[in-house]
Amino acid sequence: MSIALLLDKTAAIVRRDLLTAVRYRAGFLVAAAGAVTELAAFFFLARAVGPSFRPAGEGYFPFLLVGTGFYTFLLMGAHSFLQIVQDAQQSGTLEVLMTTSTSPATLVFLSTVSAFAANAVAFLFYLLAGFAFGAPLHPNLVASVVIFAFSIAIASALGLFAAAVQIAMQKGSAIVWGLGSVWFLTGSMFPIETLPAPLRRLAQIIPITHCLEAMRQALLEGTSVLRLGKELAVLALFAGILLPLGLLCFTWTLRKARLDGSLSFY
Repeated sequence: MSIALLLDKTAAIVRRDLLTAVRYRAGFLVAAAGAVTELAAFFFLARAVGPSFRPAGEGYFPFLLVGTGFYTFLLMGAHSFLQIVQDAQQSGTLEVLMTTSTSPATLVFLSTVSAFAANAVAFLFYLLAGFAFGAPLHPNLVASVVIFAFSIAIASALGLFAAAVQIAMQKGSAIVWGLGSVWFLTGSMFPIETLPAPLRRLAQIIPITHCLEAMRQALLEGTSVLRLGKELAVLALFAGILLPLGLLCFTWTLRKARLDGSLSFY
């Protein structure tokens, strides 16, 4: 597929999703109000904990701001893959979509572009609102973008696994639920150093843990790409292993469902 054709298809999908979103623009106000309310709760929680608690040398409020905001971004990004498959199953269009001239994996990826873009805007709003609440942000833009790219690749891989499970046994939500259930192991709300040793070792094999740690350093400390070499190497390793495995799993599951005649089951 040529790049021009790929961009045309991406633009068509984004335009469709944008028109759909405009019809429900009241949802933007509700989401913004929810984000501000959540930030207010974290702000007062940090005040209640006190200034002496400084995880990773940072104030607790900015620690919560980046941790919860970026964790939500990654979780919603993974969920978007599952949502696409579920919506197609419910509407009875999955079999048609998966047999078009565009490869299924490419089609799913293109369909998540709007979701990732919307979630990225929500994360940016979250950071700006947090800054208004007094969170000291000192971002290194280059490092943040590199971490962002690796993190999207990791979230996409996890989303592909969820989509594959949904096609195979209609239980893809269990993958997303599992990702949401291990929040306390990712360092989203408190440092993993406070966990017992066995749980700390378990936390180290969860890729989201490293995404949050690297993003905190880039946004709160302004750490450069060179100084983030170890963290970026870990993220590259996770992305390099998980994304091909996710694609392979999704493609194999889809092919098997076609042969079994169960692709349209829901």
